[in-house]
Amino acid sequence: MKKYTNTGSKDTRSGFGAGMTELGQKNENVVALCADLIGSLKFDDFKKNHPERFFQIGIAEANMIGIAAGLTVGGKIPFTGTFANFSTGRVYDQIRQSVAYSDKNVKICASHAGLTLGEDGATHQILEDIGLMKMLPGMTVINTCDYNQTKAATLALADHHGPAYLRFGRPVVPNFMPADEPFVIGKAILLSEGTDVTIVATGHLVWEALIAAEALEAKGISAEVINIHTIKPLDEEAILKSLAKTKCIVTAEEHNILGGLGESISRVLALNTPAPQEFVAVNDSFGESGTPEQLMEKYKLNNQAIVEAVEKVIKRK
Repeated sequence: MKKYTNTGSKDTRSGFGAGMTELGQKNENVVALCADLIGSLKFDDFKKNHPERFFQIGIAEANMIGIAAGLTVGGKIPFTGTFANFSTGRVYDQIRQSVAYSDKNVKICASHAGLTLGEDGATHQILEDIGLMKMLPGMTVINTCDYNQTKAATLALADHHGPAYLRFGRPVVPNFMPADEPFVIGKAILLSEGTDVTIVATGHLVWEALIAAEALEAKGISAEVINIHTIKPLDEEAILKSLAKTKCIVTAEEHNILGGLGESISRVLALNTPAPQEFVAVNDSFGESGTPEQLMEKYKLNNQAIVEAVEKVIKRK
């Protein structure tokens, strides 16, 4: 298997910005809408190069979703951008009625997701957005792990017809996925092969899962690591194929334990192959103010927590 290494840490939101810059050059139907957060969402280059296709909506997120839905009627492919909290919770009714129910080709792009938003605290650290969005019929839900994957997902969404939610983060994180790694919506990526346990991770927890796998190897435990970038539609085949070998699974996500990736996988297990599962996720609570590192440690969302979950789940086989 390929060895994944950090080629230089970058923020995932800059990967989104790079993807939008490329889309602006390649696809004249792509338009961008922002809710007063141009710098935070890295829309600067798109706005500079394509001012006629950039719309600054201001602090009016509900209006932004409505305008985006309307733009699809004329054949445009709108990408909306603001923080994850404002992209989902604040505008859920507009998304449900104007985008999902109407099957509009809107790409809802959300930065600053999860605890790693950091010092802004619980009011901005949305931990339930994956659940909110995956419950909407027809909504594709993507949660990327690094700069390269976020850029690749942004490009892929322009060619994907239908409503979609793209979730990424604020901080600088390891950039380890190869720039030429194909991004196929709905297809998981096997990062390392193993026989004792399956670790399925998404977003910032993918890198932590790889570190955990190395630590487990030193303990004589062979871990298979899968990068689930698309939470809906979920690659059930990849999960079940891995479980056929390992017979147990750990899920890892920067999200509430309720409603996220872990629960989606529990459904797959219940319907196909019941097996022991442990969850690395926020245990039904809000976050708080602190550095991303402090919060990920306190809420047990790091490689050490994954190792502990693996040791626990193996005993349940």
